[in-house]
Amino acid sequence: MNIQHKDLNLLLLFKVLFEELNVTAAAERMALSQPALSHKLNKLRHEFADPLFVRSARGLTATPKAIRLAPQVLALASQLEAFYQDSQSLDFLQQQRRFYLYSTDYIESLLLPPLLQLLLEKAPAVQLVTRNTMGLLPRQELERGECDLAIAGFYTDLPQTLYQQQLYQEDFVVLLRRQHPLAGAPLTLQSYCQAQHIVTTLTGDLDGIVDKELAKFGQKRHVCAGISSFMAPPALVLHNDVLLTCLRSVAETAVAQHDSLQLLPCPLTLKPVQISQIWHSRCQDDLLHQWLRRQIATLCANRFNRATTAATS
Repeated sequence: MNIQHKDLNLLLLFKVLFEELNVTAAAERMALSQPALSHKLNKLRHEFADPLFVRSARGLTATPKAIRLAPQVLALASQLEAFYQDSQSLDFLQQQRRFYLYSTDYIESLLLPPLLQLLLEKAPAVQLVTRNTMGLLPRQELERGECDLAIAGFYTDLPQTLYQQQLYQEDFVVLLRRQHPLAGAPLTLQSYCQAQHIVTTLTGDLDGIVDKELAKFGQKRHVCAGISSFMAPPALVLHNDVLLTCLRSVAETAVAQHDSLQLLPCPLTLKPVQISQIWHSRCQDDLLHQWLRRQIATLCANRFNRATTAATS
């Protein structure tokens, strides 16, 4: 087939519509008026002999044919974008950009010191802005372009428009002060449940991973406080007879800072937390975004001495 009379810009339109599933957002992203976008959409439908994107209560819905075509069309459009991006003479590390990272205070404390140093050295025109993910996937912010990257260990059920890359995983331990009555002996499940506990809760819910696992064995613990931070609870453990079940690196950092703290193995088998970075498909082929993702993955791999996995959609 001769492609001489084919409009390759329609591939970009397909990609944007599939990623946004919203006419207004797609028009803004392509710098088109909605009538102009509708005109192009009609041409796209004629080209593929299918409605492709139909209106629904929450915007647009892709038809079965659009879903079937999407992997190939998105790959072709991304290759074209990457080709023109690579052909530009402007060094992407010199671009003036503002990069929005949604995460937690725990991730910020581990990642930001080396990441900021790297940005100041390699990409000085890039401004980094962090925001708390508040225990939830910032899906709307990612879709609207208000969030460039989200990093945490509690993101699940990602839509097709989002990519993820596992950075590292961590297990749980119990942090307590050396003067705690339970500090001198191995921690049993019985003594663990009888103790007073504090938890990190970004949503205000005190029924967390530990409590759900305890419920499987007909057990329950007493939570005396819920704190909206990962880094503040160790300070409470330092002065109170309470237990904090937390990620190993949080406990190790606290013990390194305070000799009067110690960590013990958790008497409950808990699934390790997978810390991942999440981004929208619109950022997949952006050179600066790719570079930042690689740096973050490398920094995490160096910090935890673990190889990162390949990104999967």
